[in-house]
Amino acid sequence: MFLDSELMDKQVVSKKRVADHGEVYTGKREVNAMLDLVKQETERIESRFLEPACGTGNFLTEILERKLRVVETRYKKSQLEYERNAVLAVSSIYGIDILIDNVMECRKRLFNIFDQKYSSLFKKKAKDKCRNSVKYMLLRNIIWGDALTLKTVDVNSQPIVFSEWSPVNGSILKRRDYTFHGLLDHAAMRELPLFSDLGEDVFIPSPVKEYPLTHFLKVTDVEQQ
Repeated sequence: MFLDSELMDKQVVSKKRVADHGEVYTGKREVNAMLDLVKQETERIESRFLEPACGTGNFLTEILERKLRVVETRYKKSQLEYERNAVLAVSSIYGIDILIDNVMECRKRLFNIFDQKYSSLFKKKAKDKCRNSVKYMLLRNIIWGDALTLKTVDVNSQPIVFSEWSPVNGSILKRRDYTFHGLLDHAAMRELPLFSDLGEDVFIPSPVKEYPLTHFLKVTDVEQQ
């Protein structure tokens, strides 16, 4: 099977980027076929996904689309419940890319998917505070970094840090920050599983920082506390 030139143009930004970074985009049909292998998880609102070479977000945008369809089906009659669960859906999506333009485009695409659905449902009742929470989460969750070195690739390179957003009693979130290295502590994970349904001990990573409980519409305020 051969790809026509138009499809190739969509999958390859430039030959130089392919040579330098191995950058080739996955087509929508292939994305959906792969995600269908874990279809149940892609439709669980709180199920977390990390794409370590996310590009402009072909996988992550489709995952968010699926999650938000579930949110809409269940909660479209209640704006508060929709907001809570749509924010939770966004908060569960993580990505890393070594190219800053990809990172910016991925964040933009994910936000636009959320905002278009949110605005179409609630129109003038849609809240900028909710939009701002989503923007902030995407800033924290979609990282300009190198998944091989586990560090950011900006001028002041630092260990990659992800924020976990856990719902507590409805509208309240608990934020904990973890280093990517800590989440991939292979020495610990060789001895203990990360998850278990059998009752045995599991590997539980330690956060590098914890934040006070906060309302999901006020997550931008948490670093000031």
